Amino acid sequence: MKKTAEKESTRDGRMDLLVQIAEPLLVWYDKNRRILPWREEPSPYRVWVSEIMLQQTRVEAVKPYFERFMNALPDIKSLAMAREDELLKLWEGLGYYNRVRNMQKAARQIMQEYGGRMPEDWEELQKLSGIGSYTAGAVSSIAYHKCAPAVDGNVLRVLARLREDDGDILSQKVKKRVEKDLLSIMPKDRPGDFNQALMELGAVVCIPNGSPHCGECPWENLCQAHRAHTEEEYPKKAAKKPRKIEKKTILVIQDANGTAIRKRPARGLLAGMYEFPAMEGHAAMEEVAEYVKQLGVRPIRIQPLGESRHIFSHKEWDMIGYAVRVDELEPMKKEKGLIFADPMETKEKYPIPSAYSAYMIKKDLLS
Repeated sequence: MKKTAEKESTRDGRMDLLVQIAEPLLVWYDKNRRILPWREEPSPYRVWVSEIMLQQTRVEAVKPYFERFMNALPDIKSLAMAREDELLKLWEGLGYYNRVRNMQKAARQIMQEYGGRMPEDWEELQKLSGIGSYTAGAVSSIAYHKCAPAVDGNVLRVLARLREDDGDILSQKVKKRVEKDLLSIMPKDRPGDFNQALMELGAVVCIPNGSPHCGECPWENLCQAHRAHTEEEYPKKAAKKPRKIEKKTILVIQDANGTAIRKRPARGLLAGMYEFPAMEGHAAMEEVAEYVKQLGVRPIRIQPLGESRHIFSHKEWDMIGYAVRVDELEPMKKEKGLIFADPMETKEKYPIPSAYSAYMIKKDLLS
C-alpha cells in the first residue's frame, strides 16, 4: 500500500508540473522556431517523409535529401510506383534502407486501402508499414491538427530532465507513460506546434551531448534537474549490448572499361543495395591476388586503399580495401549477380551504401 501511495504521489507531482509547460513552451517556439522546408508546407506526405528521414540523422544533413526526394517523388502515388533502384538511390547516404522500403509499402497501402489519402488518426496511421507511434503522432498532429503525442528521444530526454524522471527511456513502458501524460495536457488548438516545440527544445536547447543551454530554456524555473544541478544525469538508459565487429576486405576490381559490383540479397542488412566484392577478414595482398585468380581473371596491379570503419545499429564493419586492375572482367561473369558498371555509374546510377564510401574511387586511379 505504501509503495502504491508513493507512486501515485510521484505521478501527481509530475502531472502538476506538466500542466504548466505548454504556454511558456509555445511562446518560446513562436520566437525561436527554425525555418525548415517540411515545416513551412506541412502536408501529410511531406511531414511523413521528413520524419522518417530525420530518424538517426541531423536536420541540416536531411535538407538536401528531402528536397531531392520531393522533386523525384512529389506525392504518395509516385512513391508507390517508384522502381526499387530509383528509391534506394534517392535514399543513398541516409542509411537504414528498410525505412524507405517500408515507406513504399505504406504508400501502396494508402493507394489500395485509403483511396490515395493518408489517414488522419493516430491509431489508424500506425496500421501502415513502418509507421510507429511517434511518426503517427507527428503526421496526425502537424498535418491534421489532431491531438496525438509524438514522443521521440528528444522529447523523452527533455521531460526526463524536467521531472527528474528515473525511468529508462529505452523502455516501451516509459514511452507509453509519457505519451499518456502528454496527451492529457496537450493544447487542443495547437497540438502540432506543441509537439514540434518539444522536439525543437530537445534539438537546440536541451541537447543530448554536453551541457544543456539552460539559460535559453523556457522551463528554466520549472525544471527539476536544473534546480538540483543534475541535468547531465538524465535521461536514464539501460546499457546496450556491445556491437558485433566483422572484419572485411573490400575489392574494387576494374578493367579498362568497368568496375565489378553486385546486388546484395533482397533481405537482411543493406538489402537490395549494390556492393563491391569482398573477402571475410583482413586479407594480405598475396591473398587478394590468389582470390582474384580464382574468380577467373588475371590481376595486373593491386593497390591498397586503406582502412575504413562503418557502424550499424547492431554491428560494426572493420574494413580494409584494395583496388585491383585486371586485364578483363568478362571471365568473372560466372560469378552470380555480378555487374560490370562504368565507374562513374557506380556513383550516379547504382545505390551503393555509404558504408563503402571510402572505396568509391575515380575511374583513372588504376589506369
